[in-house]
Amino acid sequence: MQRIETLIDEARHNMTVCNACRYCEGFCPVFPAMERRLTFSREDLNYLANLCHNCSECLYACQYAPPHEFAVNVPKSMAKLRASSYREYAWPGPLARLFDRNGLVSSIALALGMTLILLVAIALNGGLAGLFGARHGGDFYALMPHNVMAGLFGGVALFVVLALAMGFVGFWRESGEGARALFDRGAWRDALSEAASLRHLHGQGDVGCTYPDEYHSHWRRRFHHFTAYGFLLCFAATVTGTFYYYLLGWVAPYELVSLPKLFGIPGGLGLLVGPAGLFYLKLKRDPASGDGRQLGMDMAFIALLWLSSLSGLVLMLFRESSALGLLLVIHLGIVLALFVTLPYGKFVHGLYRLGALYRNALERRRGGAG
Repeated sequence: MQRIETLIDEARHNMTVCNACRYCEGFCPVFPAMERRLTFSREDLNYLANLCHNCSECLYACQYAPPHEFAVNVPKSMAKLRASSYREYAWPGPLARLFDRNGLVSSIALALGMTLILLVAIALNGGLAGLFGARHGGDFYALMPHNVMAGLFGGVALFVVLALAMGFVGFWRESGEGARALFDRGAWRDALSEAASLRHLHGQGDVGCTYPDEYHSHWRRRFHHFTAYGFLLCFAATVTGTFYYYLLGWVAPYELVSLPKLFGIPGGLGLLVGPAGLFYLKLKRDPASGDGRQLGMDMAFIALLWLSSLSGLVLMLFRESSALGLLLVIHLGIVLALFVTLPYGKFVHGLYRLGALYRNALERRRGGAG
C-alpha cells in the first residue's frame, strides 16, 4: 500500500496540470469543483476523489496521459486516494485494516464461517437433528425463533449503521463544513437526484461512460441501477416483513401478493442481474483506468450481494422441502457476512459519494468552494 503522502502528491500533481489545461471541464463534476480551487489540500483531494465516478473519459481524452512525461491519470489516482479515504474514515479506527483484507476469498471464508457458527448455535439449541431432512412446513422459526433471528441481525445492523454514520461524520468533518450545512434542502434535492439517476455515468451527450474501455457504453449505469434498486427493494421487503410481524401480528411465510414478496422478488432478481453484470465489466476493464489492488474488495462486495440474492431466492422456492433448514442456514450466513463487511468494503463508496455530491451541490449554490 502506497503511503498517503505519495497518493496526495500524485493527486495534487494531476489536479494542478488539469487546472491549467481545463480541456475536460465539461466531462464530470470533478473538473468544475477543481476549478473552484487555486490550491489543493489533502481534504480537498479526498473530496474530489469521492466525487469522481471513475468513468475514465478524461484519461482517454488527456494529452498529458502516459506515456507523456506528466503522466496524468486522474481515474487511477482518484481511485487509489478514494480507497485510502475509506480506511481513513473507517470506524472504529483499528478495523480500518479490514479494507486491505476484504478480498473475495476472505469474504467467502467469512460467509462460510458465519454459516458454521449458525449451525453450531442450532446444534447447541437441540435443533440440529431436525435441520437435515425434516420438513417444517416452510416455517423458518421452527429452526430459529424469530426473536433470536431478529436480535442477532438487529444487533449487527445497529453496529453497521453506527459505523457508517461515524464514517460519514469523519468525512464531513474533514470537509470543513459544520453540521448546520447538512440541512440545505435544495442541495440535498440536487445530490439525491444525481445519485438516483446516476447522472454522471451518462457521459457527454447521454452516450454513456467510457467503461470498461475507451468506447462509450450505458451498461455500467444500467447494472448499477439493477444493483442499487435491487438492494433497496430487498431492504423494503425486510422492513415490511418486520412491520407485518410486530405491528400486525402476521407471521411468515407471506403470500406472493404481499408487500414483502412484491418488494423482495424483483429486488432479488435485480441483485442477480446487477452484480453479475458489474462482475463481468470489471473483468474486462482497462487496467490503465483503475487501481487493480481494489479488485478484491470490489469483487467481494459484488459476490456477497449476488450470493445473498441467489440463496434467498432458492430458499423461497424450496422452503416447503426438506432442504429448508440447510438452505436457511446458508442464506443467513451469507447475509450476516454481507452485513458485517458493509462498513469495511465497497459499500461505503455510495455513502461518501453521496456526501461529495451534496457538498458539490452546496458549492454550486454558493458560487465557490465553500
